[in-house]
Amino acid sequence: RFTSQPLNNAIVWQCRRTSDFCNSLKEAGTEGLIKRRSGLLLDPYFSASKFRWLLKNSPGVAAKMRRGRVIGGTIDSYLLWKLTGGQVHLTDVTNASRTSLMNISSLRWDKDLLDLFEIPRELLPRICASTGEMGRTLGFPGLPDGIPITGVAGDQQAALFGQTCFSVGDVKCTFGTGSFILMNTGEKKLNSKSNLLTTVAWQLEHEKKATYAIEGGAFVCGAAVQWIRDGLKLIRKAADIESLAAEVADHDGVEFVPALTGLGAPHWSPEARGTITGLTRGTQRGHIARATLDAIALQNMDVIEAMERDLGKRLKGLKVDGGASENNLLMQIQADVIGRQLIRPSVIESTVAGACYLAGQGVGLWKGKKA
Repeated sequence: RFTSQPLNNAIVWQCRRTSDFCNSLKEAGTEGLIKRRSGLLLDPYFSASKFRWLLKNSPGVAAKMRRGRVIGGTIDSYLLWKLTGGQVHLTDVTNASRTSLMNISSLRWDKDLLDLFEIPRELLPRICASTGEMGRTLGFPGLPDGIPITGVAGDQQAALFGQTCFSVGDVKCTFGTGSFILMNTGEKKLNSKSNLLTTVAWQLEHEKKATYAIEGGAFVCGAAVQWIRDGLKLIRKAADIESLAAEVADHDGVEFVPALTGLGAPHWSPEARGTITGLTRGTQRGHIARATLDAIALQNMDVIEAMERDLGKRLKGLKVDGGASENNLLMQIQADVIGRQLIRPSVIESTVAGACYLAGQGVGLWKGKKA
């Protein structure tokens, strides 16, 4: 709180170190409460168990907490703190909604969830809307003082906004390290019966109510290609997987389950491990590359089918973005698997675009979403 020094390394979303603790909460029958209050399933993917791990395992943190010296948050709140010279400790509703600690209805930290994960309320930032002035730069190297910070959102919510998915039913899939499908549900919180998440899409400063979404994500998308590159060394750079996969007509019976960090929606199996099956003496590098692209597309089909079960109707087109959406073969495979049109914008970095759109809204550059 006073030195701005981190007390431990950050824990990334793919880390599974809190699996045992999450399993203990499941055995204690708390998952229903967590889902009702936060909209999320009980999984080490989310921040709450990671906060708890940091508090239990960071050297000297207990003594510092007793002296009121410790604050915490997700990466957005850390960036706000650093950019404002330690003047602002905030997080927006989208990031807070992914911690398992925020009440999805009240948009406030939930006391029962805080108690369950043993997180002191005074540790956490204040929750605000996704737009509006949150602070101004102060003493940050390379930037002049006084620049207003007016837009904050989680990466998938920013991509949904960047893809202009402003109408109920609009759906996008971001192909990044993982692949994440979000659908705008408007002011209605849709409680999934198919193991999808209820999350906040955004809340604009001038809007009293938040916009919600349902989401399903596969943890390994571009990360599978990275593993093919760095682990198996079948390609030199990630983009090479398209040409390698195109060397063969199909996967020739090779199947890849890319559970390299467990399985996400709709399976939620953190203990799952990746497998490659169907190998023969005729298997070539291209077959493994093709099976990797197939695996990415099929994981997304799992999520889309779960989303359609919740909606009770078939989705229309799917907007796509993210680095892996540049892969034309992958996009064709994805379109073939889901049997409908994919819409790829000219600017595929929709997360960046959405952050810019939100910041522009917050500073008054645009007065409405249609501007």
